[in-house]
Amino acid sequence: MTDHDHTPGWDVHALSGAYAVDALDDAERARFEAHLAQCPDCREEVDGLREAAAWLGTGDLAAPPAAVRDGVLSGIERIRPLPPAPAGGTVRALRRRTPLLVAAAAAVVLLLGAGLAWLRPWADDAPRRLTAAERILAARDAHAVEKTFPDGSTATIVISRSEGRALIRTTGMAPAPAGRDYELWLQTPAGEMVPAGLMPDETDTTYVLHGDASEATGVGITVEPDGGSPQPTSDPIALFALDS
Repeated sequence: MTDHDHTPGWDVHALSGAYAVDALDDAERARFEAHLAQCPDCREEVDGLREAAAWLGTGDLAAPPAAVRDGVLSGIERIRPLPPAPAGGTVRALRRRTPLLVAAAAAVVLLLGAGLAWLRPWADDAPRRLTAAERILAARDAHAVEKTFPDGSTATIVISRSEGRALIRTTGMAPAPAGRDYELWLQTPAGEMVPAGLMPDETDTTYVLHGDASEATGVGITVEPDGGSPQPTSDPIALFALDS
């Protein structure tokens, strides 16, 4: 044991974990390396911790953000090791576990802090779940029907039978009159009009209709009282005939 080991309040053995993850300053590193040359137990512990760290770094994992690593390392530096204790098997065993606990805590913080970052959700090749609208538009059987209104605005219905869904896209469409809503309807093979949602009060929008469109024969737009109606109260301002 070196003279540094007798510094009051400082247990050199407790620095194994911080040394293994390169979290010591220059003075602490020099002191610990002087001790390391004479302590086979610490050398074994450092080797084991470095091996664990290397194992965590294997595989197709993206490096966590630098801020996460810096936070972990600064946290390790702030952890106070157990003070030196009188010789004794139980106390000594507990003190010798301190570096391993520090390293384990650091690993947990790193994994939780990085979280999904290690799974690379931002990577270009990472799979992303498509929205309902994207699935309709990407379907091989997607079919579009467009209408142009007298003011030059347009509305397009896109339907996918395989998805069982339909959407509407509008461009430059005037909002519904005050106190009224545009309501969408799916027309069944029997000619019944089934409510399919209220269009957003926006000039340019993409909106997925409610309900099963797999057998719909048409889509209608009516002007209804604010909040919509269970049945159409007026003739459609547009009726889109869909291919069967």
